[in-house]
Amino acid sequence: MCVAIRRFTEKDIPYKVKWINDEKNNKYLHYDLPLREDKTLVWFRNIKDRTDRADYTITYNDEPAGLIGLLNIDQKNKKAEYYICLGEERYKGRGIAYTASKLLIDIAYNQLGLKRIYLYTETGNIPAQRLFEKIGFEKEGLLKNDLIHNGRNIDRYIYGLDLETYVKGNQGGK
Repeated sequence: MCVAIRRFTEKDIPYKVKWINDEKNNKYLHYDLPLREDKTLVWFRNIKDRTDRADYTITYNDEPAGLIGLLNIDQKNKKAEYYICLGEERYKGRGIAYTASKLLIDIAYNQLGLKRIYLYTETGNIPAQRLFEKIGFEKEGLLKNDLIHNGRNIDRYIYGLDLETYVKGNQGGK
């Protein structure tokens, strides 16, 4: 299994649109759907040179398999928000998200100099919570009525990962 992450590029837009519009993927995502390629191209051109985010495409055996990245990169406080979305069912349950997450954490710590990564997940998104906990994220709290999406009140957990502790605990190998 060859899992890698590379910078998200314009050629990845059709994949992003397809994956985010897929009902199996967007249940816990908070996009205004459906995504469209033309609007996503405008979005990409607006964000591609920003330093407060880092967007990557996950590849599996050189094929695009998902999206991963860091949002709200805060260099002053050395933290960022993590996100991930695997594209198709055939990529799920194979350790791809876990491996891609490890690669992203390495970039966050060694290239961006971050000390903390955090994420939000809906309380009902149990498969994602299992992944986050396997990686080493710790559940830090419950945010009641944190979002309103499509008229629905959403409770979310916040998870955090202290990167220095994580790196010290994983120095024996990746």
